[in-house]
Amino acid sequence: MRLVILGGPGAGKGTQAHALCYHLNIPWISTGEILRHAIAEQTELGRLAEPYVEKGELVPDPAMIEFIRKRLQVPDAAKGWLLDGYPRTAFQAEELDFLLDELGQQLDWAIWLDVPEDILLSRSIARSRPDDEPEIVQRRLDLFEERTIPILEYYDYRHRLLKINGNQPPVGVEREILKALNVEFSV
Repeated sequence: MRLVILGGPGAGKGTQAHALCYHLNIPWISTGEILRHAIAEQTELGRLAEPYVEKGELVPDPAMIEFIRKRLQVPDAAKGWLLDGYPRTAFQAEELDFLLDELGQQLDWAIWLDVPEDILLSRSIARSRPDDEPEIVQRRLDLFEERTIPILEYYDYRHRLLKINGNQPPVGVEREILKALNVEFSV
């Protein structure tokens, strides 16, 4: 199964991605984790991404698209994957579709974790990561609203959007997603 998980900062994407990948036995491709690691290691991608991440901005599309291209060609992604943190714009969603066509793959579902903005803000600040300072979180929320919301229309139009209530305990979100994917829930 090939999935994208969408939601604002603090929506629980990482928690749900981890659970889904366990249930579906597919790799979790978290662009946020990979970017943080690349910055810490000062790789080429890390040096490019660092000034954007520090300001809560999106890393430029060409760099992200090329990164995703390389990652989806790693053998562990041959039978499926879950992308977390990409796409973040309608343009990126369309570029992902073009890339998947090129690779002979197709996205099964974009999973939307719907959580109110005030909850996203409080959850993000509570995580206490270096990039979760209130001003940076608010900037990411503003960008999310401006750029990411059109993705919902993009995937909804293509009948690939699963809307999930993300404002419930994690196990409830997990059950709702698995039910929507027709995957049996097991502990």
